[in-house]
Amino acid sequence: MFSTPDNYNWYTVIVSLMSDGSCTLCRSLFLSYFKSTITTIERRYGLDSLSSGTISSLHEVLITPHTVTQSHLCAMILALPHFLSQPYTYDSVLHASKQDMCYLRANATGAEACGQEDSRKLVDTSKVWVLMATAQLLFGIGSVPIQPFGISYIDDFAAAGNSALYIAVLFAVSVFGPSFGYLLGSVVLQIYVDVDRARAGEALELTPTDPRWVGAWWMGLLITAGGLALTSVPYFFFPRALHVEKSFELEGDIIKEDPKKTEGSMLDFFKMFPKMFVRLLLSPIFMLLVLSQCCFSSVIAGLATFLNKFLERQYSASVAYSSLLIGALNLPSIAVGMVLGGLIMKRWRLSFRAIPRFSVVILTISVFCCVPLFFMGCPTQDVAGVYPKTSNAINGPHLSCSANCSCPSSTFNPVCGENNIEYISPCHAGCTNFTMEPKNPYRIYSSCRCIPGLATAKPGPCANTCPHYLLPVMLLISLAGLIASLAHNPIYMMVLRSVPPEEKSFAIGVQFLLLRLLTWLPAPALFGITIDSTCIWWKIACGKKQGCGYYDNNLLRNRYLGLQVGYKTLGIALLAFIGWKMHRTREYSLEKKPEGPL
Repeated sequence: MFSTPDNYNWYTVIVSLMSDGSCTLCRSLFLSYFKSTITTIERRYGLDSLSSGTISSLHEVLITPHTVTQSHLCAMILALPHFLSQPYTYDSVLHASKQDMCYLRANATGAEACGQEDSRKLVDTSKVWVLMATAQLLFGIGSVPIQPFGISYIDDFAAAGNSALYIAVLFAVSVFGPSFGYLLGSVVLQIYVDVDRARAGEALELTPTDPRWVGAWWMGLLITAGGLALTSVPYFFFPRALHVEKSFELEGDIIKEDPKKTEGSMLDFFKMFPKMFVRLLLSPIFMLLVLSQCCFSSVIAGLATFLNKFLERQYSASVAYSSLLIGALNLPSIAVGMVLGGLIMKRWRLSFRAIPRFSVVILTISVFCCVPLFFMGCPTQDVAGVYPKTSNAINGPHLSCSANCSCPSSTFNPVCGENNIEYISPCHAGCTNFTMEPKNPYRIYSSCRCIPGLATAKPGPCANTCPHYLLPVMLLISLAGLIASLAHNPIYMMVLRSVPPEEKSFAIGVQFLLLRLLTWLPAPALFGITIDSTCIWWKIACGKKQGCGYYDNNLLRNRYLGLQVGYKTLGIALLAFIGWKMHRTREYSLEKKPEGPL
């Protein structure tokens, strides 16, 4: 059926595109699903943002080729902490062992010894660190070679003029994977974490909007493990060697690949490696392009890892609903932008001189789309003894009115007083009693010494003042992402054509190496540090931090968005410098031209 070389090339391109695309989709689905559960894992195991950001990026550390079949095992290892840990417990007035009501005692200090429950939390935190770090490292070993070699192969076999479009489709597929991952997260995170072992009615007190709620984060990992196992099968049927006979032109210069050229030995490659690596590092255009990509990828890393948390803290969105918005609005818009960028490359055949100018204009517009976000946020809610600081606080959240209540420092069960002030727990509000309707988890706390008037409070945090901003903010973020992604494919094609054809696979590998070392490894941790710097009250267990309870919302918004805009501005400056440098050199097209009729 496929008798001619042209048909064979077309067939191999399609097969490679489907195989690489399906595996990339499942890989990105797994990674994005894991990132969508970061906030939930933080809450379950008491991690700060730096710790969770570091875990999410550890798969970038070991960047060495290995079989792709191990990826599904890594996903299963990530789920192990759930099965090895004790059932999730939370502060409650209904659990006899976790009472957090005010019990008046003379000369109480509020200090207590490290209990068994708090000690268990620290042990579980250590377990999750070891297991998840190991799984992420192993996943990085197995998945890195897939996309770089697939891109190079498709670019080698694609017909003239179609390479940019095919690669744009591949990247778009890799974006739809995260979209499915976030949608999967929005479903399973509405299920209680211990659904597989909880007693009937145990979780009735909690709802997905409760700050103590923990969803079934482990369930999606088992699902993605199955997908990774299935998509690894086609790689066993690829041929040992691929023979390509092609030539292509770069604006008058014809670079021909020698059909008699044989694959060198591994020893020859290692001998050439230092020279090739240094030559790439000393190539100004290649390095500037990769550094600009690092800047824009850092923005994506910050959004992928912590956008869920940003929406939850700023606009009181549940983790499940924010995952739904990201998967349904933000990521599809980026995929559409990538495909449109490929179509632009195919239709207008942008040159080295045009691409930087085009990218600078597009990315500048996306930055301006982000400016209104700085003004579309909610102020920090009033939390007694935490924010704003008041004179009646004697030791953080321990108020003078609840000084004799012996409130544990590790308790976290927010309540909202009728004075619209939030308290860390009924104990911190001085509440000594509560009423509860039969078969209804809704409670009213009464006789609260710290609340004037009727002295009552209701469970949960006080209502957010600007939830109406949530959808407009998501639309703005999605619009900015769509516009910015228009430049993704042109910049990437510029990277491919900035090196000799015989070094293209090696250059892509170096590019991915630099992206991981300079972006995907440090960026989540840097965003985590930035977010942690805005925390105004930490949950404590045995004297150690166990996650942030409250953030300064204005600082969180300005620093989180400001870091993204800073990365974008630096990337735009690098592209502008490339454009200036290209203005002084010979202009040539990035598209491959055919030798004969199509």
